[in-house]
Amino acid sequence: MAALASTPDIDVMKRVNRQFVTGVTVVTAMDEETPKGLAVNAFSSISLDPPTVMVCVQRTSHTHDCLYRADHLAINILSTDQLDVVGTFASKATDKFKELEWESGPFGSPLIARSSVQMEVQIRERLQASTHTIFICRVVHAAVAERHPMVYSAGKFFDGGALTSLG
Repeated sequence: MAALASTPDIDVMKRVNRQFVTGVTVVTAMDEETPKGLAVNAFSSISLDPPTVMVCVQRTSHTHDCLYRADHLAINILSTDQLDVVGTFASKATDKFKELEWESGPFGSPLIARSSVQMEVQIRERLQASTHTIFICRVVHAAVAERHPMVYSAGKFFDGGALTSLG
């Protein structure tokens, strides 16, 4: 008889997640005339053809409902010189765009200046998964800058361009 599966303790899961290196993204959208956004590390490419990505957002986030209502959103992969930006978007500040340089993308989503990558995507599916919504999106605009991406691991930020190659 197979043993019953148990759920790992939340502290073990935090340790597990700290072992995984992630990129640092800020997901943005317009809430009528007001730009909104939040820092997100649950981002991934799904397909190159057609270009499809996913991003996961906790439903209790102040930005969630704006994203859920949107047709398009932006995914800004932060660069190494944007610690100020990640700090702002990880906070509960009411106006995260107050002192931020940004522009509207082709479909109106806020694209953050100095980012390593700026993408604007069309939301195709919204899937409910426990405490989060998974947004499945088609990339409709992308720009890559000559800036190293910021990466996150074990509670610290690192220069994604300075990683040591193993091969």
